[in-house]
Amino acid sequence: MTFSVVARCARTGQFGIAVSSSSPAVASRCAFARAGAGAVATQNITDPSLGPAGLDLLERGATAEECVAILVRRSEFAAYRQISAIDDTGLTAVWSGEKTLGLYTTATGHNVACAGNLLANDTVPAAMVEAFLATDTTMELGQRLVTTLAAGLKAGGEAGPVRSAGMLVVDTHSWPLADLRVDWHDTPIAQLQDLWDLWQPQMRDYTLRSVNPVESPSYGVPGDE
Repeated sequence: MTFSVVARCARTGQFGIAVSSSSPAVASRCAFARAGAGAVATQNITDPSLGPAGLDLLERGATAEECVAILVRRSEFAAYRQISAIDDTGLTAVWSGEKTLGLYTTATGHNVACAGNLLANDTVPAAMVEAFLATDTTMELGQRLVTTLAAGLKAGGEAGPVRSAGMLVVDTHSWPLADLRVDWHDTPIAQLQDLWDLWQPQMRDYTLRSVNPVESPSYGVPGDE
């Protein structure tokens, strides 16, 4: 019940995921990324434990292909899973088990992989990859991801309406640069764009507050003059 993109920004080394689904709170169980290591999306009949396990493999030096192969080999119910991974070189790998729901397919390119299940048509992941590769590489990865997700919706998206969406981006720290979620809404991808527009101008201020509070800007709220 999901379509997603995992990607790497070659300019910054950031990793990110954007995902949308007809089920609630999709990003809470499907999106995983770790600075310096890579990103993993686990979807369909989702096993969230595959995300951290995949990131551990990538952090220890596994390629995306090795990561997915190991996850599939270790998983008792691999036939029910759909997995995408990207490593620190931009190589990607995807897996769709034989019991993936509905119409499902995947597409990959350098620095990007897209996957979906219960799709309206089989062109959705390819349209998403094309959209990502067409984005301006000087743009923030977060914007490129939301643009890619919107392209998936425009290409047909799911067979039914989507209700949740989320985007996760990691940079150089152990915490996310962006972790934005629309857990239930009639137009979640449009709402995700609105959240990104709100977050993006100030997101690095929050990193600065963490690493150097002496130099960080004020919050600009009553009581913090």
